[in-house]
Amino acid sequence: MNDNKIRETIDAALSEEFELSPDQLVPTAHIKEDLGLDSLDIVDMVIVLEKAFNFKLQNKESLVKIQTLGDIYAFIEALRDEGTVKAEQ
Repeated sequence: MNDNKIRETIDAALSEEFELSPDQLVPTAHIKEDLGLDSLDIVDMVIVLEKAFNFKLQNKESLVKIQTLGDIYAFIEALRDEGTVKAEQ
């Protein structure tokens, strides 16, 4: 799965789950401030991403550093690189 496919999958999953417009889904968008997600939404976001990429997040502490949508892209890309997220599609 290449970087563009990862980003498209994340954008589609977040757009559907949280009713976000494509204009909001830019790498610099802050999860809380720009996308308006609260702590419960972030838990839901993790579940949505786990389902979208067929993995189970083992290290929840790694989420602390995630502030922007670009951070989410990089996080999933890193999981792909370590083999946690399968390169199917």
